[in-house]
Amino acid sequence: MKWSHIRKIHPNRWVLVEALTTHSNNNKRIIEEMSVVSEYDDPKHAWASYKELHLSEPVRELYIFHTGNEFIEVIEQPFTGIRGLR
Repeated sequence: MKWSHIRKIHPNRWVLVEALTTHSNNNKRIIEEMSVVSEYDDPKHAWASYKELHLSEPVRELYIFHTGNEFIEVIEQPFTGIRGLR
């Protein structure tokens, strides 16, 4: 589904989506197609669901957006790793 279609189906809601078709361009993640996993009134519930699903299936590309936003933007940040204590 396109973002514009999701906005029409789920107006003024928080949605947990899975990116299905994506690409990167100039440090931005472009999501062409996505599916709605679930919708929420409360962003805290959306984040709780995100965390649970991400722990069980970390390879899925999941995002939380509010459908009040006409456009969505995902900025890519390089992973710098985890530093251990010495």
